[in-house]
Amino acid sequence: MSAYDYKGKTVLITGAGSGIGRAAALAFAKAGAELALSDVDRDPLTETVREAEALGATVAHCLCDVRDKVQVQNMIEGSISVLGRIDVAVNNAGVEHELLPISQCDDEQWHRIIDVNLKGVFYCLKYELLHMIERNKGGVILNVASVAGISGAPLMGPYAASKHGVVGLTKTAAVENARFNIRINAICPGMTHTPMVTRFRNEEQDRATVDKVVGAVPMRRFATVDEIVNGILWACAPDNSFLTGQTVVLDGGLTAS
Repeated sequence: MSAYDYKGKTVLITGAGSGIGRAAALAFAKAGAELALSDVDRDPLTETVREAEALGATVAHCLCDVRDKVQVQNMIEGSISVLGRIDVAVNNAGVEHELLPISQCDDEQWHRIIDVNLKGVFYCLKYELLHMIERNKGGVILNVASVAGISGAPLMGPYAASKHGVVGLTKTAAVENARFNIRINAICPGMTHTPMVTRFRNEEQDRATVDKVVGAVPMRRFATVDEIVNGILWACAPDNSFLTGQTVVLDGGLTAS
């Protein structure tokens, strides 16, 4: 039983194959939503779809590399053709990189992170907005950023730049589209128990850095995926109708300290 009611709503989620994306898909399914799910990897996406359908959700799904404008257009058009509309979009797809100082980052790392985390959000945001504006029934868009998007993030220069860009896009789009009753916000998780953080902790050279960050969190722990997903459902909830242009920070007090 969900604390939120999304019956009659269609929710699009990118990066739905694992971590926060998969957990969000299942939480929206439990809340009664119809789902449009995408990921760049077939097998993880298939598993998310299976689990969501087992919860009773109607699910449209496709593979999508958000770096590719045509694939993003096809994802959104395909979702609309199956479900009729998109009421809520969660732009979650993202990647990380090896922890390195900026002086040691190469062009390949930079372009990969910016292309997925920033350009990908731009493409999704653009075509979601075109649909919602044309439909003229309002809507909600939530971009998944990071605490690295609102503060310095040593050893994560490209990632921090991409997430700062997401926050900037979010605020700008929110102001531009409030008159259409389209609410646009960003959620900024701190360190969370996701496959991304697990990969960092499995690398001996990165483990000490991750543990140091966690030690700086006043609550002295990682967030759980469920805690972040609860924030996503809260930010997108129909009753939360005056929230727009905001960065919702879920970091255990890290940026406050």
